Amino acid sequence: MPKISHDTLWELAASEVHSRESGADDEEGDTASNPGIGERTVFFIGSKAGGKTTILLRCLDRDEPAKPTLALEYTFGRRARGHNTPKDIAHFWELGGGTLLSDLIQIPITAQNVRTLSVVLVVDLSKPNVLWGTTERLLQVARAQVDRACSGPGQGEGRPKQPSQQRRIPGTLNKDHPDRELIDPFPVPLLVIGSKFDVFQDFDSEKRKAICKTLRFLAHYHGASLIFSSKSEALISKTRGFVNHLAFGTDRVTLVLTLSIRKTVSTDPSKSLIIPAGMDSLSQIGSPPASDFDIGTLHARSPLDLWKKVFEKIFPSESTSDPKDLKDPAKDPQYSEAKIDSMRAQKDQELEQYKRNASKSWRAMDLESQRS
Repeated sequence: MPKISHDTLWELAASEVHSRESGADDEEGDTASNPGIGERTVFFIGSKAGGKTTILLRCLDRDEPAKPTLALEYTFGRRARGHNTPKDIAHFWELGGGTLLSDLIQIPITAQNVRTLSVVLVVDLSKPNVLWGTTERLLQVARAQVDRACSGPGQGEGRPKQPSQQRRIPGTLNKDHPDRELIDPFPVPLLVIGSKFDVFQDFDSEKRKAICKTLRFLAHYHGASLIFSSKSEALISKTRGFVNHLAFGTDRVTLVLTLSIRKTVSTDPSKSLIIPAGMDSLSQIGSPPASDFDIGTLHARSPLDLWKKVFEKIFPSESTSDPKDLKDPAKDPQYSEAKIDSMRAQKDQELEQYKRNASKSWRAMDLESQRS
């Protein structure tokens, strides 16, 4: 990922907050309604080494090698709406490490940007055994943080929610859609990208069908768009269209994209899936892919739980546990090294101090935004 000028990440974040707050005086804090420069935030989460950085760079037309994302990285893109018009700005955040660093989700999702936020979940199609666990964990943590952000910067201080900070549900389904009461849409626009489709194509046909049906259900249940991607230019182009719509969406772009997507919707498991939000249904998806056992023997609490149990029967889940739950070899006496342990302790202290300073910075910005 490219470096971000000479400012620190926190200075850039503070600058963004101040610019948003100054714009609030004229437009009631809603940058989406501002006829000037528009700003949106797109947050990439997903499988470890699943291709998030590669997809992001291709969507930004940056021809540079992708480097592993160590924790949380930021970049941005600009796009002009037309000739002699201000450029819209899209803030791109990327979480590395799969589910291991999910605590960092609280940094990109804030009360200041939640109303213009979209989430892109990248799942590695070549590793179905961690697919459900990764998806479930990351969406749970992201949803919880969106809920906290929607309560506004005065959370816990008795400050009532402002109307503009209320939880917003994307209008992904028409009022007459038969599944409207059966799904639980993600609170902000969500795009699910199945990466490494070129590897996935070599899977057994029955396994491909099971993965496709399950991802269709997960995307539809969360009110998300779904697309498979790979190194193919054709698929990258379609993926770029979805991402750019989230990052720079305007009425004109929305119209063109919608007309284009309706002609390329694909639900064939032998091909790349391309299904915009709201254009699938439970009746079209069908029942969970249980062929070698009786679904009736599974004790599930909900349709989502049933699909999980069926999928994990076919693809036994590999652990995606929080690292706090795992044994830390750095603290195992048999691996003791005095010099290394001393340096590790020093770095741990520096990390804790960094976290405390970062937390103070965000609280200070919240208080300052309230006073202004």
